Amino acid sequence: MEFPSYLATMPMHAITEIHGEPGLLERFRLEIRAFDPAARDRLTAALDLAAELHRDDRRVREPYLNHLLRVAIRMMHHYQVRDVDVIVAGLLHDAVEDHPDELAGVGVADPTAAALVTLTARFGPRVARLVAAVTNPAYDPDRDRNAQYREHVAASLDREPWARVIKVSDFTDNGVGVVYTIGPKVARSAAKYRPLVPVFRDLISRPDTPLSAPVKRHIFAQLDLAEERFSAILDQPN
Repeated sequence: MEFPSYLATMPMHAITEIHGEPGLLERFRLEIRAFDPAARDRLTAALDLAAELHRDDRRVREPYLNHLLRVAIRMMHHYQVRDVDVIVAGLLHDAVEDHPDELAGVGVADPTAAALVTLTARFGPRVARLVAAVTNPAYDPDRDRNAQYREHVAASLDREPWARVIKVSDFTDNGVGVVYTIGPKVARSAAKYRPLVPVFRDLISRPDTPLSAPVKRHIFAQLDLAEERFSAILDQPN
């Protein structure tokens, strides 16, 4: 498949709509040209594992891998992240939560812990720690699930500055990208993610969040856009 010469400048959801997964894969390959061969090998290995684990997963109208690619590309292109561990963890940020048994193998008592051990063996302890920070725990069925999700995000990201970078890219894809969702999930997603806007404003503004001032301003603008979209979905009369 041939792609336009301006693929590297296209918005990611435009690539998704026009070129699909092959276009996002090509954009990923363009982005990782900035890295040395060893780093490219690690990034490609993480992509291959993500593609295998999520091979049958769908995200509304698209393969789930598209979401993971956009999270990683956004970090490289918009956030200017060059820390390979962080990008690897971005590609694998849902691996333990969604596919612990595949990573851990059969017959283990604690698949989540065993899955993190597998990631440690394959990509190192820092990648596993970052993935753990953005992996949702088991929730109390007697409490509001969205409230527990917000509590987990605030607590886990308080301790892991680089995990904030991964999670805000994930949030941007889910929150700003809520307008690309269809059906009842639109309102459910807006209600889930809207209360996280001030949480991310606080986390990103902190001095220990390892992003430049221009990147932080970009993220704040994206949070503004997310809030505008949530308001349009939840506050406007039908």
